[in-house]
Amino acid sequence: MPLFGRKRTREEPVITAEEFRLPEPPAPRPDGMRSVADHREYLLGCVEPLPPFGQQILDAVGLTLCEDVESPINLPRFDNSSMDGYAVRAQDVQYASVNTPVSLPVVGEVPAGAPAPHRLSPGTAMKIMTGAMLPEGADSVVPYEATDRGEQDVRISEACEPGRNVRRVGEDITEGELVLRAGERLASRSIGLLAGIGIDKVMVRPRPRVVVISTGNELTEPGFVLPGDQNIYDANSYMLAAAAKAAGAQVFRVGLVPDDPERLTQVISDQLVRADLILTTGGVSQGDYDIVKQVLPELGATDFTQVAMQPGKPQGFGLIGEDHTPIIMMPGNPVSAFVSFEAFVRPVLRKLAGLDSWVRRTVQCSAARGISSTPGKLQFARGVVSEAEDGSLVADLASGHGSHLLGGLAGANALLLLDEDTEFIAAGDRVDAWLLLED
Repeated sequence: MPLFGRKRTREEPVITAEEFRLPEPPAPRPDGMRSVADHREYLLGCVEPLPPFGQQILDAVGLTLCEDVESPINLPRFDNSSMDGYAVRAQDVQYASVNTPVSLPVVGEVPAGAPAPHRLSPGTAMKIMTGAMLPEGADSVVPYEATDRGEQDVRISEACEPGRNVRRVGEDITEGELVLRAGERLASRSIGLLAGIGIDKVMVRPRPRVVVISTGNELTEPGFVLPGDQNIYDANSYMLAAAAKAAGAQVFRVGLVPDDPERLTQVISDQLVRADLILTTGGVSQGDYDIVKQVLPELGATDFTQVAMQPGKPQGFGLIGEDHTPIIMMPGNPVSAFVSFEAFVRPVLRKLAGLDSWVRRTVQCSAARGISSTPGKLQFARGVVSEAEDGSLVADLASGHGSHLLGGLAGANALLLLDEDTEFIAAGDRVDAWLLLED
């Protein structure tokens, strides 16, 4: 019977792709909210470091190394002079002084990058430049300052011991030595080290590509005239783009998106091709025009919750598109957005970048004055931390607790952390803080 003439004797099962779901979120507290720590750990558990790739060292500044690096050479590679002067044998000048100088014939010259013309014979000197290879037979260098800089014969007025002004082979780095470890963030000094041992490319984590979107009909671009009394300038996308850039990300700031579900869907869909992380502000509360909560479930798996923090209570997270790109959705008030960035976005960025420490280090300060707090939520107060005469840190409030107070935020250099059980901190009492250092 022809192959295509056969009839199926039974129905074959139809296999459908299982709908992608987020991991199970942490259980809420009795008040229905999620703690800051639980929400942050949930987000961190949903992302992985970006895959490594080879990068030229000059483009790897600030990136995280993904391999141990061993030096293929000794550094220095050879015994060389640390001064401009004369290569000698120490025993030939052991009695030299200002009152009894020693005169030696000059039998050659060694510039940097060239070998000595011949071996140094006893009782002679050879002119040598900084970084030049020490001639065979020499064991020390007399600097120009201790000589008359003679060309045919040189008068030396200072004794020296063997090894004086000589950089020994391998005294800095030895061949095969581990010089950089996987997980280190490459600073300019590290790039100099890599170049110095002849390495021009390393495996690193790329900079996370971050797309920043602000939503809202009321927003206007800075530089334009506000069209009406009800309009405001968009501070959020600029602030978050700057914060992400300072945290080491490659940032793409998208133009303002109105409260239009179709437009928002299209903008986010278009940005997925170049995003490792998407950030949005606005549209995650309980209002009729909070379109982010309406649109995002159509683009992937999402989680909207309330976090026990002030400001920044409404939070959203999702893994969307074919590649399950993470998206963090934050409130629209500027201070709420900034605090959300510090509490959640910055740790996620650091994990994507392959760094080991994700959360800012907490420092202990003493309160400059009494600080009130609302119990039940972790309060992030804008603060100014300064150093007292005894070296201890003192924290004062930069402004009130309002989530719209941009001026106070700009004047702050720290976020003061007032825990959920705190109602009042008296002057002189301990208060924890995150110093807002852009590293």
